[in-house]
Amino acid sequence: MNELFPARADIDLDAIAANLGVVREAVDGQKLMGVVKADAYGHGRAECAGALVSAGVDYLGVAQVAEAVALRDDVGPEPAILSWIYAPGADLREALAAGIELSVGAFWAIEQVADAARAVGATAKVHLKVDTGMARGGFNLWDLAEAAKDVRALVAEGVVVLQGLWSHLARADDVECGLTEIQVDRFEQARAIVKDAGLSPVLCHLAASGGALWHPGARYDMVRPGIVLYGLSPNPDYRTASQIGLKAAMTLSADLIVDREVPGGTGVSYGHTAHTEGRTRLGVVPLGYADGIDRKASNAAPLVISGERTQIMGRVCMDQFVVRLPDEVRAGDRAWLFGDAGQGLPTADDWAGVMGTIGYEVVTRLGARVPRRYHGEG
Repeated sequence: MNELFPARADIDLDAIAANLGVVREAVDGQKLMGVVKADAYGHGRAECAGALVSAGVDYLGVAQVAEAVALRDDVGPEPAILSWIYAPGADLREALAAGIELSVGAFWAIEQVADAARAVGATAKVHLKVDTGMARGGFNLWDLAEAAKDVRALVAEGVVVLQGLWSHLARADDVECGLTEIQVDRFEQARAIVKDAGLSPVLCHLAASGGALWHPGARYDMVRPGIVLYGLSPNPDYRTASQIGLKAAMTLSADLIVDREVPGGTGVSYGHTAHTEGRTRLGVVPLGYADGIDRKASNAAPLVISGERTQIMGRVCMDQFVVRLPDEVRAGDRAWLFGDAGQGLPTADDWAGVMGTIGYEVVTRLGARVPRRYHGEG
C-alpha cells in the first residue's frame, strides 16, 4: 500500500544520531536520555530508538506507559526506559516486569507502583517528580517531605529504588526570562528535602532540549533532549536549527497529481479564499488535513517545486491542496513541503511560523497513513 501512496516522509536516522552528538558536545558529560514519545515526534518510535541506541544514548523516554512497553519490545533489554503518564487504576505489572522505570508525582502513584511491584515480585525503579514551576505534574514542594517519607518506607521494604528526582522546565526556550533560574532554585530545595528524608536518588534531571543547550545550571546528572534530536530548534526565534548545528531528520514530499492553467480571477479551493491575478499554473498536492497538514497552512505555507519556492493557494482540504506551479512543472513531479534548510527546503519551523504554532506540532501530527521511509543506520 505504501507504494500506492503518492507522498512520503523520508527519515534520516544518521541525522538523528548526529543531532544527539550536537547535544553531547553542548553538555558537560551528563547522561543522555533520548525522548521518543509520540512515535518519536512523528518520525517512528522503533526506528528512531534503534538509531539512538546505536549512537550511545543512556536512556530512552516516552510519556505513555503503553508506549514504554512497546518500546521495550522494540529495543530489547537495554537501555533503561523512563515513562511518566498513567492513570489511577492502571495495571502497571507488565511495565514493571519489563523493567520500565516509572515516574511518581502523586500519592496515589506511589501506592499504585508499590502494589504492582509486590504483585510481580520486582523492585520498581521510580523517579520522584516535583513541580518546580509548570503547575502540571509532580508534588508541590510543601508535599514533598511526606512523599519522600512514603518512598523511604518502600525503599526500606525493598519494593522500590529511588532511581531519580526530576522536574520539567516551563520556559527554558525563553532564555532571558529568569524563570529557569527560579526553577533550578526550587529543584535545589527539592533535593534538600529528599536528602533530609534519608534518600539519595541515583539521577537528578531537569533539562530537556532547551535546558540542555542553553542552561548549564539545569543539566544535573542527565539531560532529556527531544525535539532537537529530530533537527528542530526549541526556539527558532532565539537560535535556528542551522545555527545550533542540527539537521532536519524528516523530509516531507509528494508527487503532484494535477497540473493545469487557469485564467485570471479563478477562485481556488473551498470558499474561494484565493483568486488568481492572471493566467496561472496550478497543481494539486495529495496531502491534506487528514494527513496532518493544518488548515492554518492555507494561503501561507511554503513549498519547493523544481527548485523554486512557491506556496499553498486556497484552503487545505481533507486529502489535498492547491499550489502555484512554476513553468514546465507537470503532474508526477515532486513537491517538497519541508525538510532541511541546508538542502534549500522550507523547514518545519518555517511552516510553524506561518501557522502560528511550533515545529513540534508540524512533525508530530503528520498522519499515520503517510509512509515513513528510513535512511541510514544512526
